[in-house]
Amino acid sequence: MSTSFEKYQKRRLISSYFSVVISISLVLFLLGLLGLLVLNTKKVADHFKEQIALSIYLKETAKEVEINQLQKSLSLADYTKSAVYVPKEEAAEKLSVEIGEDFIDYLGDNPLQNSIDVFLNAEFVTPELMEEITNEILSKGFVDEVIYDKPLIALLNDNVKKISLWVLIISGVFTFIAVLLINSSIRLSVYSKRFTIKTMQMVGATKGFIRKPFIWKSVKLGVVGIFVAWIGLAIVIFYLNKTFPELLLIEQPLILGALFLSIFILGVFISWLSTFFATQRFLNLRTDELYY
Repeated sequence: MSTSFEKYQKRRLISSYFSVVISISLVLFLLGLLGLLVLNTKKVADHFKEQIALSIYLKETAKEVEINQLQKSLSLADYTKSAVYVPKEEAAEKLSVEIGEDFIDYLGDNPLQNSIDVFLNAEFVTPELMEEITNEILSKGFVDEVIYDKPLIALLNDNVKKISLWVLIISGVFTFIAVLLINSSIRLSVYSKRFTIKTMQMVGATKGFIRKPFIWKSVKLGVVGIFVAWIGLAIVIFYLNKTFPELLLIEQPLILGALFLSIFILGVFISWLSTFFATQRFLNLRTDELYY
């Protein structure tokens, strides 16, 4: 009878430990994903901003020397990521492919202009800075016009601000929920040992002495949960890097190292803090209150 009861208690204990590890690993995994999202929100936004081209159309009277000088000065400018010269013949070929027919045969002439497509660095893709750059380029006498998608840039900047704000809010909410979930799991684990805690206290053990094994056990379970979360996060990062190589996730070891270290510190700290307060609660209860 005693052996059967001991086996039952052992199964309950293992089940309790398992639920703590699963809770910690799932919560830290979700927090890791949120951290990854927060760290890469700007990078994703910058990637889209740098796909917007500033098209500079040149007059027919523009000399080759002037065009080369303009392209070279644009390439060396702080705001430029790349500057590509597009002859009107090349532009005509691309347009013919897009519309599916040779429009030059129909029109009898190529109405397109020589142009330079400038892709800007992300920090310069704002309505105000784009306007300044446009005015600077238009001051050249051989430049006919400068075109870019103004509504798209305004919309992109507004959406980036909104998304960044909501990501921070959601991250804060999830962090709070994570602390509550891990705390609840550890409290349940400690609850099953409340009579042991009270017995040790009644025979003269100090609160610190009683708390120590519980805290140490919870921290060890927390570390196991952290490693499980790390494995899950590493798989997700590997998949994202393979699917979206332009994010260069693997090529930022310091950021990823900081993310994994933050998860480790958070997991250990929450495990320690939750166990401390859970054991403290049962240490302060009277014996008759342990049954409720």
